[in-house]
Amino acid sequence: MMAVCVSCGRPVTWDEIAVTKKLINRGATQFYCVPCLAQYFEVKPEDIEERIRYFRQMGCTLFDPNEEAGHSVER
Repeated sequence: MMAVCVSCGRPVTWDEIAVTKKLINRGATQFYCVPCLAQYFEVKPEDIEERIRYFRQMGCTLFDPNEEAGHSVER
């Protein structure tokens, strides 16, 4: 089953799931796509993408270090 954005309904990527868990709640079961998460926090989508890169660089295990941002995966 593919996860979808709780706000707009589009499929979310693994990174979007991870950043939702990191920024909102590690136990989250509903997720946001980058544009909707940016709207939620009232920031630019680029700011969320930068957080994804930062968390990956820091070795956060929620993010796949080999995955490129923006690719949907079913998990």
